[in-house]
Amino acid sequence: MPPAIETTDLVKEYGDLRALQELSLTVEEGEFFGLLGPNGAGKTTFINTLVGLVRKTGGDAHVFGHDVEADYQQARDAIGLAPQEFNVDRFFPIKEVLMHKAGYHGVPESEAADRADEVLKRVGIYDKRNERFDWLSGGMKRRLLLARALVTDPDLLILDEPTAGVDVQLRHDLWELVTELNAEGTTVLLTTHYIEEAERLCDRVAIMNEGRKVTVATPDELKRRGTDTIALSLASPPAVSPDLGSYAHETTVSGDRFEVRVDDGGSTAPQLLNDLEAMGHEIVDLEITRTSLEEIFVELTEREDRTVTRSGDSNGVAESIDSNEGTDTGDGVEREQEGIV
Repeated sequence: MPPAIETTDLVKEYGDLRALQELSLTVEEGEFFGLLGPNGAGKTTFINTLVGLVRKTGGDAHVFGHDVEADYQQARDAIGLAPQEFNVDRFFPIKEVLMHKAGYHGVPESEAADRADEVLKRVGIYDKRNERFDWLSGGMKRRLLLARALVTDPDLLILDEPTAGVDVQLRHDLWELVTELNAEGTTVLLTTHYIEEAERLCDRVAIMNEGRKVTVATPDELKRRGTDTIALSLASPPAVSPDLGSYAHETTVSGDRFEVRVDDGGSTAPQLLNDLEAMGHEIVDLEITRTSLEEIFVELTEREDRTVTRSGDSNGVAESIDSNEGTDTGDGVEREQEGIV
């Protein structure tokens, strides 16, 4: 079976602004994959390229082996998308909205009605099936977007910032639901600004910045790239930082508190204690803290060149992309406006 998503040197340009810069990425079938990146990283442009809302400028993109342009229908039928924005027809009861969506993908009307009922029950808003979109609360609207993504029974579920602006309870409900879907075999691609969300849900994450792939790794692998901090309370505050071995990357003294940054706090702490005691220091307390995934994310993205490459312009200008991603004219935007995605 081919990968759920496979892109090679994918490029998308909006005029002279390059939103995706030769992005090569593979998401395996059945994987729960996260896309992390600051605003303007190109996450939404990447998604819109997969679902046909924008046309790539260069490179290749495949969904379960289907080219997203040459085999558009097959690729699109495999995807269920819950976008950031509410793009739902407001003039029909939400059950009919879901039936229309299923019909766009060739599902017969009688089967579409059953599917609509099933997914509305699964996301917890079946009792609202005869109400219109505008009458729903914000949390219910988010649930409806997920239901619309599921009504075609997709092999690949794409969630673009699904928990942005929702309350804690709804966030956890959505986490539980998409985890169940993934356990049942659905491949999930998640974009999020919540580091905790990616750490809790994803098998692997890709960090993007300015349209480029910075790295791909499991959350645990990313955390191991960081350093630990050993904080010690000393009986007698040292006037200057003690001279330690090469294992100490950085040391700081603040009153009776002495901090040492090391690669692995657990294995380094015994040597540190022995060295300090040999120098005559009395240790009162010790605490080890690990670098968080959020800190590593910030470090990786700040390390990248913060300039967006402009075609034919070697200077480049930093601009936010995500707020205007997917603004291609033509059929793609019409499909989005009609709620087909």
